[in-house]
Amino acid sequence: MKTSLVVVRWLEGLHLRPASQVARLAQGFRSVVRFRVGSRVIDARSVLSILMLGATIGTEIDIEATGEDEDKTIAAMESLFQGPRES
Repeated sequence: MKTSLVVVRWLEGLHLRPASQVARLAQGFRSVVRFRVGSRVIDARSVLSILMLGATIGTEIDIEATGEDEDKTIAAMESLFQGPRES
């Protein structure tokens, strides 16, 4: 299992558009990807689950990837969260 801590950088938080991008990205890997915010843990392949996190700008998310391509999965997720902010 690989983990990484990322911060939500989108001004509107983790709303529908970035949640869809995250879920689509997670679905492209063989690893199981979970997000942890506080005591809540969700499957990152589910847009609805991501939206239910209610992650606003500045929210810290622990990403957990388990599987054969976990290194690539974590790197791709970090890249997505470190990309340019929406305005």
